Amino acid sequence: MGWVLLILGVALWWAAHLFKRVLPEQRAAMGNGGRGAVALVLVASIVFMVLGFRATPYVAVWAPPTFMIHINNLLVLIAIWMMSPAGRKGVVLNKVRHPMLGGFKAWTFAHLLVNGDLASIVMFGGLLAWAVCEVIVINKAEPDWTPGAPGTLAKDAMFLAASVVLLGVIGMIHGWLGYWPFPQ
Repeated sequence: MGWVLLILGVALWWAAHLFKRVLPEQRAAMGNGGRGAVALVLVASIVFMVLGFRATPYVAVWAPPTFMIHINNLLVLIAIWMMSPAGRKGVVLNKVRHPMLGGFKAWTFAHLLVNGDLASIVMFGGLLAWAVCEVIVINKAEPDWTPGAPGTLAKDAMFLAASVVLLGVIGMIHGWLGYWPFPQ
């Protein structure tokens, strides 16, 4: 049952995010109520992924070397920063078209580096594939893009500092769940 929930969760994540781009007329016909429906599907997808991931048996595919922990943590820090408002309010990410999706890709890739089990490969690999596909679909649907006015380096620094704090908080939550993400 764990595998079914995990795969269903990843599939629902894909469907909810791509719905607007793949079936724009159907999404438009739903009006504002469609946002709530999509949000519910996204919450369900996350619940299914978490329950499915925790219920799948551990199937080792590869053994990540311990130094990957450092690379993972650096990539997760970069991902958190990219998913912050730094893309709109800072200078460094100002010309990056999809900083949030870029951060999401860094986050999934980082987790693939340190998790060598099949459930992690299915979940994080499926989410990484979605993020790549989402960028392609958005760029095809909206080929013209111009970056907004750049912000300030002070905002970049502020969001980076907040990202370091958030990384620590996320690390503590991972520890409470039994997955200590920092070197020991």
